[in-house]
Amino acid sequence: MKLEIINGSLGYDKKAILSNVNITIKKGEIVSILGQNGSGKTTLLKTLLGVLPTIEGEALLNNQRIEEWTIANYAQRVAYIPQAKSLPFPYRVFDVILFGRTAHLSLFGTPNRRDKEIAERTMATLGITHLKEMIYTNLSGGEQQMVIIARALVQEPDFLIMDEPTSNLDFGNQITIINQINSLKKDGIGVVMATHSPDHVFLCKSKIITIHKGIVNQIEDIEKEANDSLFSEIYGINIKVGQMEGTTVERKICVPIL
Repeated sequence: MKLEIINGSLGYDKKAILSNVNITIKKGEIVSILGQNGSGKTTLLKTLLGVLPTIEGEALLNNQRIEEWTIANYAQRVAYIPQAKSLPFPYRVFDVILFGRTAHLSLFGTPNRRDKEIAERTMATLGITHLKEMIYTNLSGGEQQMVIIARALVQEPDFLIMDEPTSNLDFGNQITIINQINSLKKDGIGVVMATHSPDHVFLCKSKIITIHKGIVNQIEDIEKEANDSLFSEIYGINIKVGQMEGTTVERKICVPIL
């Protein structure tokens, strides 16, 4: 299964912000979307979510135009996680997570035993069972974000679209979220992640979609193409990509040259 845009012009009120967009995201891979503020990352995400129709070209899920999917069926395939922030849910954590099963319920249906079992299992997988009876708004930012991830996962999606999932989180919670994203890949879920941190590319061993001056480019081979010049051009500053040394962890890191 794949999520893709073919020859797309994307924007608002028939005014294109991004043109000639050709991208493909497959199940079981992580794709990081990189670009400056205002570059069009949110426009691209909204198009993949089916919220924003293409001006030209096609947005497809499994070779079928997104607008041809019903809202419920599309929600069963593609889940969304907004930016990490306090959301107005003064409910039990378990109830917030159960909301994610709405896509699988009939118009007047209520969660049954299986829905609750899926919620319980998802909480256990994420290690947040201890939060079950707590009030969502009383949780820390990192805990809230894990609950929102759980709410998305109980949809049992093929793809997870994440808008800056680590924003406003402390460093420890950022790494917790990144570790969970890597686990989703192992479970065969496709993850599309808009991020302001180029280091996430290497932490997640992800593919890259760059957005710069209205041009969208998909990069498959990060070992060859995720280099100094790529990141420096995207962010407009001098960035050095280096190899971590003196540690058992083998990965590249991005360092701004001040």
